[in-house]
Amino acid sequence: MKKLLALILLLFVLPLQAQEYKTITYFANDTLKLELDLFLPKGKPSGKLPLLIHVHGGGFAGGERKNGHHICSYAATKGYAAASISYSLYMKGKNFSCGGILPEKIKAIQIAANQLQQAVLFFINNNDTYSIDPSKIFISGSSAGAETVLHAAFWDKAMMQLYPGRLPDGFKYAGIISGAGAIMDINLINKNTLVPVLLFHGSCDRTVPYGTAAHHYCPTGSSGWLILFGSYSIYNQIISLNGSTRLVTYCGGGHDYSDTLFAKGQQTIIDFMDLTLKGGREQSHTVIATGKNCEANGNYKFCN
Repeated sequence: MKKLLALILLLFVLPLQAQEYKTITYFANDTLKLELDLFLPKGKPSGKLPLLIHVHGGGFAGGERKNGHHICSYAATKGYAAASISYSLYMKGKNFSCGGILPEKIKAIQIAANQLQQAVLFFINNNDTYSIDPSKIFISGSSAGAETVLHAAFWDKAMMQLYPGRLPDGFKYAGIISGAGAIMDINLINKNTLVPVLLFHGSCDRTVPYGTAAHHYCPTGSSGWLILFGSYSIYNQIISLNGSTRLVTYCGGGHDYSDTLFAKGQQTIIDFMDLTLKGGREQSHTVIATGKNCEANGNYKFCN
């Protein structure tokens, strides 16, 4: 009986452990070299693969691409190519909170979004080499990574021309997965830019607001004051446009929930991507109790 249980466990564990990755330079010039770790399904694909590109968190000052291995290795077991990227940590050694310099905070997002775009361009230009379908590219991120993917998808592309190369005219991501992310201007999400979005966020996040508030809830007049529209506001904007979106709210949760689905709820992400690729759509809000409480921010009743 013990041997049978061990064999069953091995059958469940092996597919995840068997996923290997290769490290690839996706952008380089005289002063900069950027790499990604690419996970691929085992065996020769029957056709071109959908791709997930993940951006780690860390306040644009820390973190590393191995922090995205959990979701990328899992996605590869489900038939996706998946890449976790490195990007310039522009805020390293700088203040990304209330006492920071606002243009520097915006520049950090701009640089990361542009470098994500370079990774996307790499796969578009090398789609035959890696069997990638350029029409099926998803982007995901946690915290700073989520801010990166949201701006990469919805920001004016002219804001991201820091390096040579641009995405093809009319290019859109297949979908976005954002963990505790936010965007600087909710009106960037409109009928012309709309794509399916999966969001998850702690309702009591005091770092990246769940609704609409200043970054870190900084007092007005702070040098680093920056208004952000978080997951709840993004969800409602997409609903108002009759777009496809799902929001998972960790009621009472803080910023420590920014990686939850990538680390422990990967199948939810796969289900979202699978549904999107089949042409399906959803408009749903799931509330998960954490057993924690906080005062409602502003006039929002987030957990209702």
